[in-house]
Amino acid sequence: MKPAMMQTKKLRIEKHTSDGSGQLDCLPFSSAQDQPMNVPLLDLKAHHAPIKDEVLSKISEVIDCNAFAGGPFVESFEYAFADYCKVEQAIGVGSGTESLWLALLAQGIGPGDEVITAPNTYIATAEAINFTGARPVFVDILEDTYNLNPDLIEAAITPKTKAIIPVHLFGQMADMDPILEIAERHGLFVMEDSAQAVSADYKGRRAGSIGHCASFSFYPGKNLGAFGEAGAITTNDASLAQKIRSLRDHGQAKKYFHSRLGWNSRMDGIQGAVLELKLKRIDGATAGRRKAASCYSEKLSAIEGIFLPSENRSCKHVYHIYSIRVTNRDTLLESLRERGVGGSIHYPIPLHLQKACQSLGYEKGDFPIAEKCASEFLSLPMFPELTEEQISYVANTLKELIR
Repeated sequence: MKPAMMQTKKLRIEKHTSDGSGQLDCLPFSSAQDQPMNVPLLDLKAHHAPIKDEVLSKISEVIDCNAFAGGPFVESFEYAFADYCKVEQAIGVGSGTESLWLALLAQGIGPGDEVITAPNTYIATAEAINFTGARPVFVDILEDTYNLNPDLIEAAITPKTKAIIPVHLFGQMADMDPILEIAERHGLFVMEDSAQAVSADYKGRRAGSIGHCASFSFYPGKNLGAFGEAGAITTNDASLAQKIRSLRDHGQAKKYFHSRLGWNSRMDGIQGAVLELKLKRIDGATAGRRKAASCYSEKLSAIEGIFLPSENRSCKHVYHIYSIRVTNRDTLLESLRERGVGGSIHYPIPLHLQKACQSLGYEKGDFPIAEKCASEFLSLPMFPELTEEQISYVANTLKELIR
């Protein structure tokens, strides 16, 4: 006979959805194991079901206008997104990776330059630096917020340093004021990597409005997700914005007149239309995530052996990822999945230890906090439509497994 754990693995109950309004009440924490259920890491079907008809109508408008590459739907989204981020300019591009790369190119960063960033992020940050010809230089992180440690930045600055890219990891903004002070003293460009931080804020200022510019990703699983690949750059620098607009469209300001070499990085019209529609609901979705995170923290706080996410008092965390830390992470993740809980790891190998970054010359032990966190991170299901039943099941399952 199979063990009981394997017998219940295939049992499912109907998934619950909500309207993402954030009106989520925490159920009492039960010590008994809940009825087995499936809780996915992300539920895009639940997220999109309430707006499916509106989305199809918008896509139909794009088709009727033949506005597929750039065009009025992208421009309309750019105005709306700039207004939301409280900046003067937003430039839609084909992906978050392109937004990083094009902004660096527009700033003139290239071969022989160095760009400081964090080692515990997705590889796109380092890729964008590398593909300008510059060299990524990593600085270790803070153990409570997992963001760049401002106290370590100045020691990493050399005459070749041209920029700093703080990464707003998991939906919480880096400590921007000291980073900007250091950058101003040394004449450095600051770009916020806001791929996971739409709607987050720092001391009342929105993500994307604090640095010289900011990069955003609208990959479908992001807090503001497209129906495919898309990204954007925000800035208050009109000259920088003009250069980025030229670079994203083969270096042209007018068709067939190319003032510089660029690339094809235009945002699709369908993505612009969908993103503007979803932007109208981002505050409700953010409230849903924050309420779910609060519920998780309430239920998990009494479990010994779990290090919970923390929110800096200066920040509004938007919980793109709700990642706990545990010492027996890999075993626990496997057991959670066997019980229907869709856990994941963001990110298991810091960039300085990736094979693709070997040429940078870093070694294990160079960034001990980033390495320690990478070995302990365990991402739990997080999306605005999470129900109290689902959160209770995840929390009770964790309690049983850790006990």
